[in-house]
Amino acid sequence: MPEQPPPRMSDLEALMWTLEKDPAFSSAFANLTILDRPPDIERLMRRLDSATHEVPRLRQRVIPAFGRLAPPAWRADPDFDITYHIRRVALIGGTRRELFDYVAKSCLDPFDRSRPLWEFVVIEGLEGGKAALLQRIHHTITDGEGGVRMSEQFIDLERDPSGETRGDAGDDGTAAADRATSGTAVLSSTAAPSLVETLADTVTHRARRGLGILARTASSTADAVVHPNRTIDYSRDLASTTRSLLKQVRLTQSSLSPMWGERSLRRHFDALEVPFDGAKRAAKALGGSLNDFFVAGAAGGAGRYHAARGQPVQELRMAMPVSIRTDKSAGGNRFSPTTVVVPSTVDDPRSRFERIHEILDVTKHDKALDLVEGLSGAFLVLPTLVLIPTARRMTGGIDFTTSNVRAAPFEVYIAGSLVEANYPVGPLGGTAFNLTMMSYRGQLQMGLNTDAGAIDEPDLLRDCIEDSYRELIELA
Repeated sequence: MPEQPPPRMSDLEALMWTLEKDPAFSSAFANLTILDRPPDIERLMRRLDSATHEVPRLRQRVIPAFGRLAPPAWRADPDFDITYHIRRVALIGGTRRELFDYVAKSCLDPFDRSRPLWEFVVIEGLEGGKAALLQRIHHTITDGEGGVRMSEQFIDLERDPSGETRGDAGDDGTAAADRATSGTAVLSSTAAPSLVETLADTVTHRARRGLGILARTASSTADAVVHPNRTIDYSRDLASTTRSLLKQVRLTQSSLSPMWGERSLRRHFDALEVPFDGAKRAAKALGGSLNDFFVAGAAGGAGRYHAARGQPVQELRMAMPVSIRTDKSAGGNRFSPTTVVVPSTVDDPRSRFERIHEILDVTKHDKALDLVEGLSGAFLVLPTLVLIPTARRMTGGIDFTTSNVRAAPFEVYIAGSLVEANYPVGPLGGTAFNLTMMSYRGQLQMGLNTDAGAIDEPDLLRDCIEDSYRELIELA
């Protein structure tokens, strides 16, 4: 049976959805997959059509709640058509730079909010007869780790599994496009709700949430009466949690970079690779993890960029999502956004690595991680005219974002094509650049998504980051 996701967005997802009224806070993310040859479009369409039945969110659209008194709801799209979500384009020159420029521009395009929030674009005409697949999905559907698990629905471990060949029409010979709307009966309420229905549903949700809060409060009060000694522990935990929360939420912090204060809607995308074995050996030799290596290289690269431009900086502020996913589901968001100040010095890379290892170890156990839903709900009560400027002030003090997403450690195929590389395209969220990493085929493959208004020499930034990783490997 397909997993049945919650009927509404979480508060965190609703906050991301609301913030998108400012295009700078677009929460869509993507993955650029390089293929050894163009995929079989019919097979891809069939597999994705099948995937939409296993992951219901892919067939659902968003229904806003009345007056934002509750998170938006999900409802099956009665006009769902798989062909709308799969496009095919061909580049003229087919160079790597032309491909990356296409990705940068495409990822700025907003989704049609009246339809399910995802699309796949097959990109042909690349040099050497290769192709690419740009997979875009809205963050309210899932996070990066959930997206990797979702991809299990359409990837294979061999080029032609079970004897399936290019153009094979499947068991009954029916094209996927012709049966794109089949099976939607398992998802309730496909018709567009009326105003009265939306209002009633919103009031019901608010009432249930209120009863839940009362029940938890009563339980906590009773526990304090029966176990009075626990009250002291609760107070200590509350004080610690409050300090963590205040550290994460600062409305007046300014950017630590003297150069990256501006923000724009201009984007530049690039990719880089670091040998997995070399990175792993370096991380172990330096006394940390692969994620420590990843962040230390990013921070060092940012520091190198400032030094190369004649404005050295000792520290920068970094945003980093921490996964709190404990299940094996493909949908939903199970992460907590965090913000830390990391060293960006270029003269002592070993000390930078050790300090970042300490910072990230503390961050993983930060008590504020458990409060993201409550904090998101608190922000949602703000009027949009207040919420957007508040978010801009908060993110304006964050210099860059990093994210580490686990992927398959073995070769995989999509619709008869070998996956040669995966370059993630992470959302900027109001920061100057996003560097997201996936490991595949013996390489740490990174996508560098840059605000070209904040960083006017993005090629230099890429080179500096590459040099920073090379330095860490040589140091070890």
